[in-house]
Amino acid sequence: MNEVALRSVTGVILIVAALVAEWLGGTVFALLAAAAATAIYYEWSKLTRGWGAAWKIGGFLYALLPTIALLWVRERGGVPQGSHGFELVLWAFIVTWSADIGAFFAGRSFGGPKLAPSISPNKTWSGFAGGVIAATLIGGIWANFAGLDRAWLLLAPVFAAFAAGGDLFESWMKRRAGVKDSGRLIPGHGGVFDRLDGLLPVAMLTGLGVLAGLG
Repeated sequence: MNEVALRSVTGVILIVAALVAEWLGGTVFALLAAAAATAIYYEWSKLTRGWGAAWKIGGFLYALLPTIALLWVRERGGVPQGSHGFELVLWAFIVTWSADIGAFFAGRSFGGPKLAPSISPNKTWSGFAGGVIAATLIGGIWANFAGLDRAWLLLAPVFAAFAAGGDLFESWMKRRAGVKDSGRLIPGHGGVFDRLDGLLPVAMLTGLGVLAGLG
């Protein structure tokens, strides 16, 4: 199986698992989120070995806070309390996944100038644009269908840009650590941190949006 096929099959399995857990909510979603956060922190700790205590503390918060945000939004999110919790978490997933998939295929199809060659030589501006466009369209469709606040339509491209930023940040960490992937747990994707690097900032921003009163 070639790289694209392996990545696609694994990606579909991960998406289905995330959707089922999010649909069930409660303990099932909490356990999956906790397992992901634990794996992220473990991989972060390996990447930052020897970088100092501040990186250990920062990694703990970087894994924990987005996890708390997603769980809180799922169970309590929206205004009034409890409304649109499922829809908002799914929106965060959709924006992140669309940005990642759109960037991957647009970058491979169009190529062009590099986005940040000193950090991640394979990422291009065409990939970034493709990711933002895909997240805006698909995230906007879901926000409209689910009856979410119209502000989420405008936030989709912004959050997609932050997802790309999360990806670049992890790429910088891996380059500094001298490794290709954060781990080997997920075939075709590397580690859990590799797979969820874009979701972490999106999850935090979604939680902040709910705190600001967006339902």
